[in-house]
Amino acid sequence: MEQAAAGDTSTIGHEADTLDEVLTEPVRRDRLIVQRGVFASLSPRVPEKMYVHTKGGAASDRYGLQLADGATAHTNTYFGRFPATFWQRWTDVKTVNLQLTYGCSGTAEFTVWASDARGRERIVTVDTVSGSGELDLELPIERFVDGGAMWFSIDAGNGSVLVSDARWTVAAPEHLRPAAVVICTFNRADDCTVTVGTLASDDGAMADIEAVCIVDQGTDQVRSRSAFAEVADKLGDKLIYLTQPNLGGAGGFSRGMYEITGSAKAEHANVIVMDDDILCEPESVLRLNAFANMTVQPTIVGAQMLSLSNPQVLHVSAEREVLDEITAGALTPGARMGIDLVKKKQDMRFDAGWNGWWTCLLPAEIIADCGLPIPLFFQWDDIEYGIRARYAGHPTVTLPNAGVWHADFYLKDYDDWARYFSIRNGLIVSSIYGRFDGNDMSKYLFRKISELIVSMQYGLAATFIKAAEDFLAGPDFLYDGGQSVLKELRELRDRYPETKPLPAAQVGKESDPHTQMSVWQFEPDKKREGLVLLKRAVQQFAGKVDRRTVTVPAHFASWWHVSLFDKAVVTDASQNAVRVRHRDKDTAVDLAKQAAKVCWQLRKEAPRMKTVWQEALPELTSRENWARLYGIDG
Repeated sequence: MEQAAAGDTSTIGHEADTLDEVLTEPVRRDRLIVQRGVFASLSPRVPEKMYVHTKGGAASDRYGLQLADGATAHTNTYFGRFPATFWQRWTDVKTVNLQLTYGCSGTAEFTVWASDARGRERIVTVDTVSGSGELDLELPIERFVDGGAMWFSIDAGNGSVLVSDARWTVAAPEHLRPAAVVICTFNRADDCTVTVGTLASDDGAMADIEAVCIVDQGTDQVRSRSAFAEVADKLGDKLIYLTQPNLGGAGGFSRGMYEITGSAKAEHANVIVMDDDILCEPESVLRLNAFANMTVQPTIVGAQMLSLSNPQVLHVSAEREVLDEITAGALTPGARMGIDLVKKKQDMRFDAGWNGWWTCLLPAEIIADCGLPIPLFFQWDDIEYGIRARYAGHPTVTLPNAGVWHADFYLKDYDDWARYFSIRNGLIVSSIYGRFDGNDMSKYLFRKISELIVSMQYGLAATFIKAAEDFLAGPDFLYDGGQSVLKELRELRDRYPETKPLPAAQVGKESDPHTQMSVWQFEPDKKREGLVLLKRAVQQFAGKVDRRTVTVPAHFASWWHVSLFDKAVVTDASQNAVRVRHRDKDTAVDLAKQAAKVCWQLRKEAPRMKTVWQEALPELTSRENWARLYGIDG
């Protein structure tokens, strides 16, 4: 459980009122590097084929590629492709230059390739070189509206070849936007130190980053780590370190946005928010910032989330919300999910409804127009902000060659305190921006709570009910930044034994490994799920269930399986523990009554709550409200 951290609002490094000295416009140049030729990761866990494919005698380091006689290489890879379709759609750039340095003992052939929305490949240009020199190819950004990318290949057909300093450049705008990175952290001192250190280690990526703002909300602070001293020394005057009580991700990111956009020189700044526990690829920061400098209008530009446990797997190309089902992440048209990026490409252009703040760039003009995030403490704050910006005419672009690695969501257990924020905050966002039909919302919520009750997840059902009750109470509970509810959630969930994760070996005697698993073959038809749910509820109420204790793997822990038993030992999705669920008729009936009451209230109050939350939004997201939460005078 997250706890409110005692703390102040002090700073080290630059004070907030000296940000005008930090946020200076980057040096004017003729060409802007929008993508570097990166041939290897900074982390040994990331496969080389995410950056370059080689065949024959070849060796690569971060920015160099050595090919032996007869070897070949190509950059038709996740980090090697230039996302031409996004550049044609969102910028007025007509050409991009591929520039690199080469050295050949014989001759080498350089080919630039392009794809279309269906992945069909075509040759753009072929150049044969010898000796050593600079290759500078001007490439038209055309025929990419619906999809497609560009990349290059090298064929060392006659002698060895050395390639270095590869870069994709465009004509630089007259003015470049100053940029700052904001990292919010809570008791992840080691993770945050590594993330900031990785970013700071890349001088090229940091060249146009004017400030790195760390908002530390924890009791175990980043600055306590000896390794952080080296990072701070490397960043020098660019470092801004703020401490404050724990106001969740919304409060941490908002503080950085508050300080940076409060600077007189931040009118056209790019604010890049970033999680503390990612595996950072600094090149992605460079690409986000360069793209945002070239869009025809201020645009939110997000990085994709890649799998930390399997670094060549994509979480999802781009996402949208389904507010009528309180669902945050749904695929946008053309987007892909869970693909192996070494084997499959993202050729079709896709649009994004919003982008998660694992790494995401927000232009200061959008912040000035839309205000700061809503103080939701945890979850939906980034989604709400993307929707708010979109409704105000500010698009979000998720770049398919800019990614960071994040812990996998499927390894996070569903039955924990965070689900309160998923439901409560989802209701808030839905009420502000969705249809928010009382009949539909109440039916949907009652259905979800009923599934939890028949699954014997009584604590989670109670968590859902509290989320709905707090939503109906109105915006006042957000005025403390979301801290007080954490203690209430812990006390609520402590009443229900099945919420406690236990070591599997500890409860081994309570489970029967010989229980037949034929039930796992059953899955109700979507059209009949309601009838099956009613049948399971009657069976649970009447006690007509299998009395054997069953062991249920996480991937079979659907309500229609677990509800067949009186007692079930269910594996946690994290695969680190199990939970023992036991049928309790009285508890089930009590929770069903509570659910019916709150859902009936939701049905009646939906129109009023929509108005209440819409009217509260401007004040909740104002600089004045956040200054109050931070304890900043004036």
